[in-house]
Amino acid sequence: MALHPITKAIRTQTERTGESEHSTPLFLTSSFCFNNAEDMRAAFADESDDNIYSRFSNPSVNEFVDKMVMLEGAEAGVATATGMSAVFATFMALLKKGDHLLSCNAVFGSTHNIIKKYLPNYGIECSYVSADKPEEWEAAIRPNTKMIYLETPTNPGLD
Repeated sequence: MALHPITKAIRTQTERTGESEHSTPLFLTSSFCFNNAEDMRAAFADESDDNIYSRFSNPSVNEFVDKMVMLEGAEAGVATATGMSAVFATFMALLKKGDHLLSCNAVFGSTHNIIKKYLPNYGIECSYVSADKPEEWEAAIRPNTKMIYLETPTNPGLD
């Protein structure tokens, strides 16, 4: 019998440590130790799955990602430190020079800054439309439109 995704997410856990904890421990460290220089070399050469620095990987973050992937039914996931870093990473991963981003005009101020100030530096075209006017969306789609972006609810107006 297949388990429900929520059950899988609850039961997904990294390997227990030598302490045999019942719940996931928090690894509040910036770096990790190695048994010897060869293990460290292999980790830095990406020849092993050993953790190096928490900004790259961390057992607590890895488990969070695994659980979110399970809950969302996704193939893979990434955790970022902030919502804006997630938005920017998404734009940069999916858009390239010559692409067009179509966005609703009611977006968080920092999102607007990324769209108007930074994306053009990468040759990415951007335009805005009203979220509640489908005809504007249809009219604004171009052959090079690669992403349609909206935030809901919007900040600060809840449009």
